[in-house]
Amino acid sequence: MLTLQNENNLRCCDRCSHSADRPCPKFIDCITEGPLCHEDAKCKQMRLERLSKIRGEKLERPVIYVGAATCGLAAGADQVLTTIKSYLSEKKVEADVVEVGCIGFCAVEPIVDVQLPGKTRVSYQQVTPELLPTILDTALSGKVAEEHVLGQFPSQVVEGYPNAPSIFDHPFFVKQKRWVLANCGVIDPTSINEYIARGGYRALASVIRDNTPAEVCDNVEKSGLRGRGGGGFPTGKKWKFALEAVGKQKYIVCNADEGDPGAFMDRAVIEGDPHRLIEGLAIAAYGVGADHAYVYVRAEYPLAIQRLLKAIKQARDWGLIGRNILDSGFNLEIKIKKGAGAFVCGEETALLGSIEGRRGMPRPRPPFPAQKGLFGCPTVINNVETLANIPTVISVGWESFAAIGTQNSKGTKVFALSGKVVNTGLVEVAMGTTVREVIFDIGGGIANGKKYKGVQIGGPSGGCIPTHLLDTPVDYESLKTVGAMMGSGGLVVMDEDTCMVDVAKFFMQFIQRESCGKCIPCREGTRRMLEILTRITRSHRGESAKQALERFQSIIYLDRLANVIRDTSLCGLGQTAPNPVLSTLRHFREEYEAHVYDRKCPAGACSELLTYRIDADKCKGCTLCAKHCPSGAIMGAPKSPHYIVDEKCIGCGNCIQVCKFGAVVRE
Repeated sequence: MLTLQNENNLRCCDRCSHSADRPCPKFIDCITEGPLCHEDAKCKQMRLERLSKIRGEKLERPVIYVGAATCGLAAGADQVLTTIKSYLSEKKVEADVVEVGCIGFCAVEPIVDVQLPGKTRVSYQQVTPELLPTILDTALSGKVAEEHVLGQFPSQVVEGYPNAPSIFDHPFFVKQKRWVLANCGVIDPTSINEYIARGGYRALASVIRDNTPAEVCDNVEKSGLRGRGGGGFPTGKKWKFALEAVGKQKYIVCNADEGDPGAFMDRAVIEGDPHRLIEGLAIAAYGVGADHAYVYVRAEYPLAIQRLLKAIKQARDWGLIGRNILDSGFNLEIKIKKGAGAFVCGEETALLGSIEGRRGMPRPRPPFPAQKGLFGCPTVINNVETLANIPTVISVGWESFAAIGTQNSKGTKVFALSGKVVNTGLVEVAMGTTVREVIFDIGGGIANGKKYKGVQIGGPSGGCIPTHLLDTPVDYESLKTVGAMMGSGGLVVMDEDTCMVDVAKFFMQFIQRESCGKCIPCREGTRRMLEILTRITRSHRGESAKQALERFQSIIYLDRLANVIRDTSLCGLGQTAPNPVLSTLRHFREEYEAHVYDRKCPAGACSELLTYRIDADKCKGCTLCAKHCPSGAIMGAPKSPHYIVDEKCIGCGNCIQVCKFGAVVRE
């Protein structure tokens, strides 16, 4: 592998006079684009050639990049990798194969990029082992396989292809502003060389060299960066609390316990650009005066953990973490703590308890973690995306960062776009971009030509945004006004076939199952809410008078109970637990009323509320439906129209599946 440093891997260049027992403190500037140790033509030429090779501007042989993050592997990237290696071996082609992270466009995985010496890098979509030989034959011959091309990466240094569009002109990318995701899917996540060659760790070096911890906190506060994991508390202000707190030991903790259904931003960032997280974590530690850091990550993310461990080792070998970083006197040790996937450990005090070896349960505040956190010491907790923004804040300057976004929500936000949308994947947009732009312009609209119904934003703690609120800007304050919240950034899109009562029940099942049980409002309140939602979505067949009365009272109790839970729960997770119910009640109350009063599911999603009838004009009397009915609810003589006895029907749907004439109608 081509390295930025010389053979001894310690000095910045072959004329460096620094002691050989540790890296030169100036090497980050010297080997990238900072001031050189020796301002002469030789050093300038050496650096230019070194960076050009690593950035792919001066290749000696072809390079094939494969999107091998979790999403790519799930789509078949491992088989594609095997096929590529077999192809190169059989054709006797000398080329490098590099596994990269996810560029964000998960809907078109597996993605394979090909770059020839002196030419731009071209990306191909939905590459299968069967298509691969054709694509590689064309690409390695110096042409573009136009049928499968996603786009080429524009360059001012190497020659482009006239018949390939820029990848960043694709509708999925054109409205994005990629700061956090800038390197994801582009660089080799296991190579510190590639990260540094694109400006990595320069922000850390400049902070240590030029700023006091107080100045770092002040600059982050002036940037307007707010926590990207939930409530949106100002990051710089949180850091200042910890900096000013008294304590011999201070900690910085990265919350990578991504537990929301439909959220995968943290995983993708760690898998695709782990050094960005390490750099942000190191800057944060310097800013608050911490010399120990923990990354609390889900054990279900083995690839992310593997790449993060390798990145930590590389950073330590290069003197970017450890003792006396860049000869500054600043020390930092980073440890990884694997979580067991408990949703409650996303709450910061429960997370701290888990790191300490106790059961993850929230504790009352104050004292806040910034005053008394991990092991009783001042602690700052930020999530992955927040920390991944820090190198950008430092490198572009707080003024430029604050210029993006809205008045009270600065910078960009990464969303995981999933559900009934054409272009699923990771989206990074400037704060203030509307929900409509994210779903219809970037996401390509609703899949299969269906109508939009709503989008759940913020996971179980968030809310639903209906059609008439599609032009709501994506920022902290605007989302709160419509009964939603930013949360971690999951966007689950729903179409006309989605039942909003069923959606609320799904999230309530999740929250009830994940409740730590410490406080009564959350433990018992969510259970009662789930019972009510189950009651109004179950069949009315055999229902007693008392059960019918309880069903009619459900809407009143549901609203009242949700507000009690929100107002009296101990932690933020319990306080936001009723949000899916409150928002769907607010925007789709007619669906709740249809379930309660009419015993109908307008979307046809609640199977127990569906009724079936047989169209006598279409029925041929083949008796297939009667033979497959487990409850004996279908009557009729052979070769004569059949009919369904409602009192016996259990709504299994077998009849509609076996009917060859389309005679069974579901209502």
